[in-house]
Amino acid sequence: MNLFIFICQQTLIFLVPLLLVGLGDLFSERSGVLNIALEGIMVFGAFAGIMFIRSASAAMPSWLVLLIAILISILAGILLSSLHAFASIHLKAEQTISSTAIITFATAFCIFYARVMLGTEQVVFRNTFRIDAVPLLSKIPVLGPILFQKAYVTTYLGILVLIVTAFILKRTRFGLRLRSCGENPQAADSVGISVYKMRYAGVLISGALAGLGGLVFILPTTTTYTASVSGYGFLAMSVVVFGQWKPWGIALGALFFGLTKTIAASYSVIPFLYNLGIPEAFFKMLPYVATLIVLAFSTKRSNAPGVIGVPYDKSKR
Repeated sequence: MNLFIFICQQTLIFLVPLLLVGLGDLFSERSGVLNIALEGIMVFGAFAGIMFIRSASAAMPSWLVLLIAILISILAGILLSSLHAFASIHLKAEQTISSTAIITFATAFCIFYARVMLGTEQVVFRNTFRIDAVPLLSKIPVLGPILFQKAYVTTYLGILVLIVTAFILKRTRFGLRLRSCGENPQAADSVGISVYKMRYAGVLISGALAGLGGLVFILPTTTTYTASVSGYGFLAMSVVVFGQWKPWGIALGALFFGLTKTIAASYSVIPFLYNLGIPEAFFKMLPYVATLIVLAFSTKRSNAPGVIGVPYDKSKR
């Protein structure tokens, strides 16, 4: 039972950032804008939040430091994604190239700034945000130890974002308009929907969640940030394809990839896997091999938005 609880807890650590960034990508792609810049936005958002935590952790209560760091990461993600939105929507730039430029800029900027300010690209910070046990809830059999012991507030935040996203896209006027702009923007424009505004909203929301996802990925896994999120932005895009551009499908995909990452990181403490005598390299590459296999099958039944990646031209009907 202890091993089962450990695996579930580790899976949640890897699952939640994938879920947040995947849901962010969903907003962007449902509006019709391809956002491959998620990796760079995660790096930038995490960097902004971690730098604040490093500078403020000694002078403020932990809960306030975490709250402000979350807001800073969200704002950093919005700032960087606004560049992609402007280039893709107003300038009608090639969205793949715009995304690649943002990834390159974000990584280089974080490394350069850290070296200038700290003398090293490694940003060391104090992690005081883990909750050892939530009163009462941690006593619930099985579920209590998994969700409410040795947990992070960001885990609950990920679950909340999933529920809110599913409701917004399915049950609100905003969600319907957003999806219509990704399927048939000309028809949406003809009934008075501003395609530009909806696409800006989709990209900026994706940036906010990607920036938050970067911070959520770093906090439970390390106390030294090196301008890297281990390819999670690209994995999140695979999760969106796996989930067929649906919130609950993305949650299932995040669970699958989170489990493969857990196996890759913790196979040595799982007796069954460790005793197989399989080389460590096999487990390390497991999440990425799984990604290729899943994409090979998922793309055959793709439910992607109709005009994803295509700049909107108002003159075309």
